[in-house]
Formats: sequence, C-alpha cells, structure tokens
Amino acid sequence: MNKIEINKEKCTKCHLCVNDCVASCIGTDEEGYPFLKLSNNCIECQHCFSICPSGALSFNNISPDETENIDLNGDLLSLIKSRRSIRKYKQQEIDADTMQKLKGMLPYIPTGCNSHKLHFSIIEKKSVMECLKDKVNSKLIKLLSSKLMNPITKKFSMYKGALEKGEDIVFRNAPHMIVVSSPITAPCASVDPIIALSYFELYAQSLGIGTCWCGYAEVCIKLMPEICNIIEIPEGYVPVYAMLFGYPAVKYKRIPKPAKYKISEIKDVIPKSSCVFCNAKRLITNFLR
Repeated sequence: MNKIEINKEKCTKCHLCVNDCVASCIGTDEEGYPFLKLSNNCIECQHCFSICPSGALSFNNISPDETENIDLNGDLLSLIKSRRSIRKYKQQEIDADTMQKLKGMLPYIPTGCNSHKLHFSIIEKKSVMECLKDKVNSKLIKLLSSKLMNPITKKFSMYKGALEKGEDIVFRNAPHMIVVSSPITAPCASVDPIIALSYFELYAQSLGIGTCWCGYAEVCIKLMPEICNIIEIPEGYVPVYAMLFGYPAVKYKRIPKPAKYKISEIKDVIPKSSCVFCNAKRLITNFLR
C-alpha cells in the first residue's frame, strides 16, 4: 500500500502536493497537513514528492534527502530524469520565437524507412483551444447520455458531472496542443508519431515548456470527425496521439525515485528448450496488440 509521510516541522501547508495530485487522492487533516486519503487511487507518479518546496513529504519511505534536485541547466540525462507531465499551465501563449523553434525541430525527427509524411496539427492560439474545449465538452456530454456509445465513452463516465460544470477534463486548460497523424499506408504508422512526440517533448522541456501526453484528447479526436476537420488532418491520415503544451504553472523541486524496470543483460547465447505449445503461445502473445 502506498503511503506518504509529512515532516510537520518542514511542512508549510502550501498544499501544492494536494493540488498537483493526478488522482486527487491527497487530502488535508484538521490541522491542514496533507495525508493520503485514497491510497488505492495512487498511481505512484510521485508528483507530490517532487513538487514539495520544503522537502517535507516522503513517499513510500523515500526521503527527499535521498534524491537529486532538478537541474534545468544540466545534461540530457538530467533533462530526462526531471521530465514531469504538466497538468497545470499559465494562461498565456508561448512567444512566437519559441514556437518557431519547436516547429523548426520537427523535420529532424527520425521515421521508419525515412518516410517524411507525418502531419502535425499545432494549436497556436489559446482562443482555438477554448473553442475545441467547448465543442468537445458539449459532444462528450451528449455521447455520455447515449447508451449506444456507452462502451466507447465509458472512461469518461466518472467525469460527467465535472464536464456538465464546464471543467476542462480533456485539455487541462493548456494553451496549446500538438496532434500527430500518419498516413494509413505508412510503414510505421503507429510508431512514428510516438517517436515524434518523444523528441518534441524533450526539446520543449529544454526550452522551459511543459508537456502532457493526452490520451483523452486522442480518443476525442478519433471519436469526433468534426474536430479532425478543424485541426486540418488530411484525408487518408489517422490521428495517432496528442500532446498538450505550454508554460508550466507548477515548479518541481526534485527528481523522483521510480520503480526500476526489469533488465535482462544478454551477454551470451544459452540454448533453452521449449515445447511446441510454448512457442505457439509466445507467437500469439507477440501479436495480441
């Protein structure tokens, strides 16, 4: 079970950890100190741990003293380690020079078979994002009221009340968005856009721009052809993924300590016996997605 511990001598009760909790599972006690009220909802993103300005919060026995401080002027590894998904943005548009730098980087993104046929829809005006928000919210509320669409829109059902209040569940009030589409016939149609957004995200981070991979936006764009038309996705192209971006309204202080992935260090070829059934099972598993 996940848990947080608060050093009350260091805690300033700024509640940044509460406000930045992705799953809204941190509350405050009678004295105003944070506590984990819904531990089962915690996705272990460690945003609460990273954002605490005074180092008062420990996560799963990891103390702030055991971690590195964020160095935005460091090397590429520091940039990768300090990357955070930004869900709160300043309500101002990125300056024209920075936006041009972001667009100027795109031709250098690698693609499978050197197929330079990706399409980028970049929302540069906050007014357009507001228009998209209104259209998407309105359409989502209608879809959520339709039993026919329920299997598709099920992931949004918990937010129906918030959507009806006009809350921006999908776009997080971000001033900008980039959507990458690829031709149906592209050799690496589903992979190239993800590579593109990975490069975009790191470069944006180096320029002080926050980003957030947005699965909700991706689903909405695919569900709503009218949105595809507004953001000028060409015929024969499929929107693969979307990323929100803008100036962050939050500032993270330290690098979290994520769980380590399993790594198989292959240093020799060791013959291993396997049955026909095992091979067949592996073959099927390889193509499940």
